[in-house]
Amino acid sequence: MTSLVRWDPFKEMAAMQERMSRLFDEIWGRPRRVEEDYITGSWLPAVDVKESKDALEISVELPGVDPKDVEVTVEGGVLSIRGSRKFEKAEEGETYHRVERSYGSFERTFTLPSNVNPDKISASYKLGVLHLTLPKREEAKPKAIPVKVEEK
Repeated sequence: MTSLVRWDPFKEMAAMQERMSRLFDEIWGRPRRVEEDYITGSWLPAVDVKESKDALEISVELPGVDPKDVEVTVEGGVLSIRGSRKFEKAEEGETYHRVERSYGSFERTFTLPSNVNPDKISASYKLGVLHLTLPKREEAKPKAIPVKVEEK
C-alpha cells in the first residue's frame, strides 16, 4: 500500500538554498555555524567609514548594546572597538521560538592612516550607533595655493 505525499515547492526551495549555502561556505572556506553560535558566539557589527576634508568618520551599528559594554582604544596606530551584547534569557513561562540576532563579544580593528591625529579621536553613542570622529592632522589637510597672475 502506498501513501500520497503532498509536494511542497517552498520546502524544496528552502532545502535547495541550504544546500547551495553549504556548498559556497565550503568553497570559500567559511566554517558552518551551529545553532548555539548564534546565541553565544562572537559577531561583527556593521560599520560605515567615510572621509571628509577634515576627518575620517566611523559609524558602528550596536543596537541592544549598552554603551558601558563598549571599549574604544588606540594603540600602535590601530583603533580597536570591543564590546558585547548579552543574551536576554527567557523568563519563567516564556519560550524563544526563534533567535536570529547575534550575541556575545565582538571586536573590530582599523589601522589608522598616517594623516589621522590619534590624540584627538572622539566618540559618541546615539540610538544604537557608535560614532567615531578621527580628525586629520593639520599638515595632512589639503591647502589651496593661490596662483598670481603676472602681466607682461
